[in-house]
Amino acid sequence: MSTLYLVFQQTMFFTIPLLLVALGGMFSEHSGIINIALEGIMIMGAFTSILFINLTQDSLNGQVQLFLAILIAAGTGILFALFHAFAAVNMKADQTISGTALNMFAPAFAIFVARRIGGTQQVQFKNTFRIESVPLLGDIPVIGSLFFRNTYITTYIGFAILILSVIVLYRTRFGLRLRACGEHPQAADSVGINVYRMQYAGVMISGALGGLGGLVFVVPTSTNFNASVAGYGFLALAVLIFGQWHPVKILGAAFFFGLMKTVAASYSAIPFLATSGIPSYIYKMVPYIATLIVLIFTSKNSQAPKAEGIPYDKGAR
Repeated sequence: MSTLYLVFQQTMFFTIPLLLVALGGMFSEHSGIINIALEGIMIMGAFTSILFINLTQDSLNGQVQLFLAILIAAGTGILFALFHAFAAVNMKADQTISGTALNMFAPAFAIFVARRIGGTQQVQFKNTFRIESVPLLGDIPVIGSLFFRNTYITTYIGFAILILSVIVLYRTRFGLRLRACGEHPQAADSVGINVYRMQYAGVMISGALGGLGGLVFVVPTSTNFNASVAGYGFLALAVLIFGQWHPVKILGAAFFFGLMKTVAASYSAIPFLATSGIPSYIYKMVPYIATLIVLIFTSKNSQAPKAEGIPYDKGAR
């Protein structure tokens, strides 16, 4: 059972950031804007929040520091995503090129600033955020060990954002208008919806969740940030496609890919894998092979918003 608990907890550490970032991409694409810049947004969100933790770890620690870092990560993600929104909405730029440019800029900026501040590109931090056991809940048989021991508050935040995303997207006027802009912006405009404003809102939400996802990826799995999120922004796009742009399906896709990442990262702690004799580099390839296979079988049945990636021109009909 201890191995099961370990695998499940590690899977959650990889699943939650994928879930958050894929949900962010979902909001952006439902507004009609493809956000390829999720990788760069994750890097920027992780960098500023981890730098904050590094600079304040002698005066702050624990959940208060993590909560402030969450706000900084989300705020940074919003600001960085605004560059993409301006290029895609106002300048009618190719959204893939705009996102790629931001992805190239983010790690270079993080490395430059980190070296200027600390002399090295790695930003170290003390991890004081792990919750050994949630009071009362951690004592529940089986469930307590799976969900409420050796965990992080970011796991519960991730599930809360999932529930909120379902409500916002399918139970609010904002969600209906957002989806209308991604399906048929001309029709949305004809009934008085400000398409440009909705597109900005979708990209900003994706920025907030992408920045938060960067922090959530780094904190449970490392004690330093090295201007990289290991391609998680791109993997989140695969999760988004596999989840068919629906929050609950995205959760299932994120869990699947999180499990694949756990196999790659923790195979030595799983007895039958550790003794299988399979070379370690094979395990490290598993998440990416799974990504290719999944995309091959799911992309042909894509339920993507019909107008995503197409610049909207209010004057054109």
